[in-house]
Amino acid sequence: MAKARHTPVRTCVACRQEAGKGELIRLVRTPDGAVTLDRTGRASGRGAYVHANVACLEVARKKRSIERALRAGMPPELWSEIGA
Repeated sequence: MAKARHTPVRTCVACRQEAGKGELIRLVRTPDGAVTLDRTGRASGRGAYVHANVACLEVARKKRSIERALRAGMPPELWSEIGA
């Protein structure tokens, strides 16, 4: 009998729903303080996860959830890059 593979579960900062790590977008505050999109999911630094749908991105932007989670300001060009 094969052992079930562990799937990492993360929480969306906007809707607070849990989802698999692969279903969410990861934003990271790098050690130098810049906020970037982490396409690999392995960048070093403080991370925040959000669903890729428009509703969650709008809530995250309105409530500044990502900024609070990362403890850093979010550059405006990054919002357009992730589709908000």
